[in-house]
Amino acid sequence: CLGLPTGKAVVSTQSTGELKLTDEYERKCIPQGGSMECPDNIGRRSGKAPNESMAEVIMKTITDVKEGLSAKLVTANRVLELKEVQDNMNKLRGAIMIVYPMNLPPYDPVQAELDGCEDLSGTQASLEVIEQGALWWAGKELLPEKLLLDYVGKNEKTKIVVKLSKKGQQAPGREQQLTEEQKKEMMAWQYRKQEEMKKLHEADDGDDYLNSQWANPNSLKNSFHGIGNIKWGPK
Repeated sequence: CLGLPTGKAVVSTQSTGELKLTDEYERKCIPQGGSMECPDNIGRRSGKAPNESMAEVIMKTITDVKEGLSAKLVTANRVLELKEVQDNMNKLRGAIMIVYPMNLPPYDPVQAELDGCEDLSGTQASLEVIEQGALWWAGKELLPEKLLLDYVGKNEKTKIVVKLSKKGQQAPGREQQLTEEQKKEMMAWQYRKQEEMKKLHEADDGDDYLNSQWANPNSLKNSFHGIGNIKWGPK
């Protein structure tokens, strides 16, 4: 497909010949080592895919970047700083330049993202972009002019879960105390407990006599005091 910059039409390859349109980046933005024809049905890419070896370069870089920005950093007590995010973006930018020495076409979403000019209007991804955000903890907004100790105290070992939302929105919903996996384990434990109690009840060898009056060790004492046949409740 022939993709054009934002604000212009996207024309399929069947129509380019009739309309005498040409993509000026089709021959310019060729991946190193040759390209594989992979037409884009939505017209957002030129359809010049890299060969397997060059594609492996991009996929390996993507894997490394995901590991560098993984949520596992929290369990490793590592702080993710802005410099690390920028370094990982540079890794992606370098991989694209290796595979596409002349860069991708400017209308390609990857190139637009690397250039910081991707238009997300009308897409699902636009809902995930927070230009002005607010931090929340325990139903309270963490104001930037205050210190964290004003909310959680001076204990340095205190661990809190802070949520991010758009500025002006209500407090985000509280997290579930139990995960879905923990709920399943709890339900399985309760089921096993019920089955065990059921088997014990079925295996009862006649201990019901313990509830009889003659088996009461205090029956003689109660009879001397005249309280051997006391019942509570209306007649």
